Amino acid sequence: MRMPAHDPAAAHALARRAADLGVTLFDTADSYDLGRNEELLAEALHPYPDGVVVATKAGQCHPGDEWIPLGRPEYLRQQAELSLRRLRLDRIDLFQLHRIDPEVPLADQIGALKQLQDEGKVRHVGLSEVSVDQIVEAGRITPVVSVQNRYNLDDRRWEDVLVHCERHGIAFLPWLPIAPSVRPGSPVAGVARRLGATAAQVALAWLLRRSEVVLPIPGTSSPRHLEENVRATDLELSDEDFALLDRPAALL
Repeated sequence: MRMPAHDPAAAHALARRAADLGVTLFDTADSYDLGRNEELLAEALHPYPDGVVVATKAGQCHPGDEWIPLGRPEYLRQQAELSLRRLRLDRIDLFQLHRIDPEVPLADQIGALKQLQDEGKVRHVGLSEVSVDQIVEAGRITPVVSVQNRYNLDDRRWEDVLVHCERHGIAFLPWLPIAPSVRPGSPVAGVARRLGATAAQVALAWLLRRSEVVLPIPGTSSPRHLEENVRATDLELSDEDFALLDRPAALL
C-alpha cells in the first residue's frame, strides 16, 4: 500500500479503513519513500489485527527518479533488519525480492533470503518481475510462495508466469492491476455500463475470476478509490462478459 507520506493522518486513516473493510494483505517496500511507507503502516495498524499479513520488499533502491536493482546479500540482510524495525515486527510474513540484480548471482540473492528464514526473521519468500526460469531456480533454494509481476487487461506479458503459478500453487500478485486508460467505447467500458460499475472495478473483477491464485494489489491514496476497489470483489462477471474481456485489446 502506497500511502501519502506528506499527510500522516490521512495515511493512517487510509490503512485503518482498509483493515476495517476486510483487507488482509498489506504490501509495501523498503524503497517507498525511503522506508517511511513501512513506518506509516506500523503507526496505523500495530499491533496488527488477527489475520493481517504484512508483505514488504527489498532489492531495489530509489535515489530520485531511478529505480536501481540492488541485490548484494549484505544489503538485502540490512534492509530486512530495517524493515523489521520500521514495521515493528519480530518476523516478516512475506519478504519479496523487489528486483533481481543482474550483477549478483541469483543464488546469492535468494540465499540471503533463505538465511533470514533460517534465523526466523522471514516467514515466506516471494519474487517480483521474474520469469518462469527464475522462479524455478529460486525454488531450488527455498520455496517461492508468491510472485509479483505487472499484469492487467492491457499488459499480459507475464501470462506464462501466471500459468506456472497456477500449476504450482504460487500466489500471483499483479501490480498495476488496473490499466492506465480505458477508451469510452471499449469492451471494458461497455461491461462497466451494463453492471453499473466502474472500469477499474471491472478490471479487478476480471483478474479475480482469471485465476484463484491472483491477488491484485491496486495502490491508492484515496479512501473513495479504496472502497471502490474493495467493492470489486462483489462484482460478478457473466461467462459472456469474461470471454469478451479475456480477448486481447479489451481496452481498445
